[in-house]
Amino acid sequence: MSNTKQQSSLRSTIAVSLNNYLDAGAIVAGASGITLWQNYLGLTEMHLGWLNAISANALGAAIGAIIGGFLADKFGRKFIFTYNLLVYMAGVLLVMLSVNYPMLLAGFLITGISVGVGVPASWTYISESSEVGNRGRNICISQMSWGVGPMIILFFGMLFAPGGYLFSWVEAVAHSIGGADLAGPALEVFSSRVVFFSLFVVAFIAWNMQRKLEESQEFTQSQGSAKTGILDNIKLLFSNRIAVRTVAYLAVIYLTWNLVASVMGFFLPHIYETAGGVSNEQANWLSCVLWFCTVATTAVLSRCIDRTSHKAIYALGLIVAIAPWVMVVTTGIGSTASLWAFAILWGIEGGLSVQIFYALWGSELFPAKFRAGAQGLMFFIVRGLSAAWGLVFTGIYGANGEGFTLAAWCMIVLLAISLVVGLLGAPDTRGKSLEQITRERYGDSV
Repeated sequence: MSNTKQQSSLRSTIAVSLNNYLDAGAIVAGASGITLWQNYLGLTEMHLGWLNAISANALGAAIGAIIGGFLADKFGRKFIFTYNLLVYMAGVLLVMLSVNYPMLLAGFLITGISVGVGVPASWTYISESSEVGNRGRNICISQMSWGVGPMIILFFGMLFAPGGYLFSWVEAVAHSIGGADLAGPALEVFSSRVVFFSLFVVAFIAWNMQRKLEESQEFTQSQGSAKTGILDNIKLLFSNRIAVRTVAYLAVIYLTWNLVASVMGFFLPHIYETAGGVSNEQANWLSCVLWFCTVATTAVLSRCIDRTSHKAIYALGLIVAIAPWVMVVTTGIGSTASLWAFAILWGIEGGLSVQIFYALWGSELFPAKFRAGAQGLMFFIVRGLSAAWGLVFTGIYGANGEGFTLAAWCMIVLLAISLVVGLLGAPDTRGKSLEQITRERYGDSV
């Protein structure tokens, strides 16, 4: 493949990967400022659980994914890129302007739906536009974007947080909008509003880049002369036993990992502050270092994933994921050293995470006709159950982290399931084209 084609593939990967920046950025922007919104609006732990449940972290993304996946298979990947981020910007704008809980809830939901719509189309497009020898690398680049987003958002959160280096600028903006008498939680929450504004700006840039992309050639070729409808593709997916088994396998490994990751993504700063006893600024620093470790690890992985055993990398990632939770149940995270160890280990895990292989295998193991739809269905299952788990977790964890040890045991069991099931069913797709994989798995049946 020519250097020009490779450069084009890399450019399109970077453009589409901004969706991952916006996905993780929305989750972490909410998480880093959740205590500020809680103080401003007088929210309870149950309120926080519902915010997590309907956000980009869970139900909002679940609803969007099942819609967006089948829309991408019907109308094309470019169709999603042309319109979806407009919805994202509307949701972020609503969060920025929120003055009560219903507005905040609606903003989180709209943003989450948009995130879900974009995910299956993004991962599908990246795989379909990649060279055989660089498919894993490009998925890793996408995952790096998923790490860069939180790292930057948390850095902004620290700069703009009450007591942060740029909070005086936030105060000036807040007073110019809300009046000179604005004070207390109503003033402090403006730091979160500014962080969400940064997501609005990135979404606008990403939308301008993505709407100029060309349609995936594999999608165009899969359409043929006979145009099938969304319901036809759904029936085709569920009538194929290989596809149904693949959905079950990928949903299990991603769900068991994501039940842990969703809690970490949304509640981690809150956990640091309650179970760890640190300030909001210190919690954001810990999370920022965590995401830096994720980006660095993924950068290293991107150099070797297409030449290394996927089973070995998958196993290593989950062993590293289990390690910090074992530390929690044995020594706790009450000391500074244990807090840093916890953050660094989970950060390294993020760079080797199940999500990388879910994105890679999810786009490899299905034919183009229902490739995005299958991913949307799995994402719906995973994020939907993650929404319910977010509500359960708040009950287990307690208002002040009194149930943290029990929660840690739950995390260990879930990650162990993901490890065992993943290794038992890991496919051998490295070095094969998408067409070759489809022929080997489905023959001429699709």
